[in-house]
Parts: sequence; structure tokens; C-alpha cells
Amino acid sequence: MESQGQQQEAMQAAEETGTDPAVFLAAGSVALSWFFFYARGDKEQGIFVGLWPPTILAFASYFEQTKMSDMVERAAGRDTLVGRVERMVQSRSQ
Repeated sequence: MESQGQQQEAMQAAEETGTDPAVFLAAGSVALSWFFFYARGDKEQGIFVGLWPPTILAFASYFEQTKMSDMVERAAGRDTLVGRVERMVQSRSQ
């Protein structure tokens, strides 16, 4: 069973997910893409800007997963310098 602190931490993470700046940037990029494509008639620039949201969200997802991985490592007690170097070497060799 999860402790009260872990439950509160999970709830806080769930609340913060919807207000992530990357989500706002991706939505703004979609709006800008529509503006270029339809309002200005510049279809190439609209398509180019329309490719930004997946990239923005992919980077945000990567950084979030890295942060979660670090939290798990700390919770498991494997957050040492040696452990970090071993993980880095393993990820490069695969």
C-alpha cells in the first residue's frame, strides 16, 4: 500500500501534467500553423510550423521520463555516482 506522501506526490504530478509549458507551446504552434496555412495562404510555412508540436511534446516526454527514472533510482537507493556511471555506460553500449 502506498504511503500518504506517495499518494499526494502522485496527485500533484497528475495536476501538473495539464499545465505543462510544453502543452501550451504545442497548442500555440498548432494555432500558428493554422494561421499561416489558412489566413496567410502560406501552405509550406503552415506545414513546417505544424511539425513543431510533435517535436516539442517528444522532448517534453523525454525529459519527464528522465526525471521519473531519476526519482525511481533515488527511491530504490541506487542513486550513487557509481550507479549513474554504470547506467550511462550501459545505455551507450546498447
